[in-house]
Amino acid sequence: MDKQPIGVFDSGYGGLTVLKEITDKLPQYDYIYLGDNARAPYGPRSFDTVYAYTLQCVRWFFEQGCPLVILACNTASAKALRSIQQNDLPVIDPTKRVLGVIRPTTEIIGQLSHSGQVGILATSGTILSNSYPIEIEKFYPGLQVFQQACPMWVPLIENNEFNEPGADYYVKKYINELLAQSPNIDTILLACTHYPLMLEKIREFTPAGIRIIPQGEIVANSLSNYLDHHPEIADKCSKHGKHSFFTTDSTTDFDNHASLFFGKAVKSTHLSL
Repeated sequence: MDKQPIGVFDSGYGGLTVLKEITDKLPQYDYIYLGDNARAPYGPRSFDTVYAYTLQCVRWFFEQGCPLVILACNTASAKALRSIQQNDLPVIDPTKRVLGVIRPTTEIIGQLSHSGQVGILATSGTILSNSYPIEIEKFYPGLQVFQQACPMWVPLIENNEFNEPGADYYVKKYINELLAQSPNIDTILLACTHYPLMLEKIREFTPAGIRIIPQGEIVANSLSNYLDHHPEIADKCSKHGKHSFFTTDSTTDFDNHASLFFGKAVKSTHLSL
C-alpha cells in the first residue's frame, strides 16, 4: 500500500506551534505543512470565505495523497471543519480524515479547572463562532465559559512585536477584559495557535494561580491516541521522519518567521492555489 504524509494546515504560521508538539510526540511520521499566508489572517473573514479557503487547501493535501489532515487553526476548525467532515468528505473520499484542534481541547478542559469557570482567549472569528462554549457544553455541561477576542495579538506576533513594550498594553487589555467577566476564572485556554509565542508575556500579566493552557501538547496527545485507536488510518501514514513545508506567499518571509514558531530552521516551497 502506498503510504503518504500527514497533512497539517494553518492560515499562516501559528499551526507550526502545533506541528512542533506533534513532531516531538510522533517523530516517526512524515508531515506536510501548508500555511495559506497569502490569504491570512482568517480570523476576521466570513464563515463562507474561511470554509472555501480551507476546503481548497484540504483538497490540495488529498491530491498529495495525505490520508489524514489536521486543521491546526482554530478559525478553520471553528468555521469549516464540521462542513468538510459532514458534507465534503463523503463525496471527495470517505476513507480520508480531517481533524481539528477544538474538540481535543474541549474534551479535557473541564478536568483542568477546579472552580468550574474557564476563560477563552482567541481571534474574533473563533469567538464569534461560539465553537468552544458549544463543544465544552457537550462534555462538561456545568462548566461556565467566558470568552475574550484578542484581535491585536496575531498582528503583533506576526510582525515580531509581541516582546516589545508596546505590546504590553494589548496583552493587559484583553486579559483584564476577560477576568472582569468573572473573578473565579482559574483556567485560561489560549485558543489560537499563535498565542504560545506570547506565553511568558501573558503569564506576566495574569494573576498567579490561574492556569494558562496552550493547545499544542493537547492536540499532539489526542492525535497519538487517535492513531492508536484507528490503525486503518495510521497504516496509511508514511514513517520516515520527513517534514515538508509549503506557503502560498513569500518563501523568504515564511522561512524567516517559521523558525520562530517551529523552533528550528525551515525551508519552504511556494504553492499557487
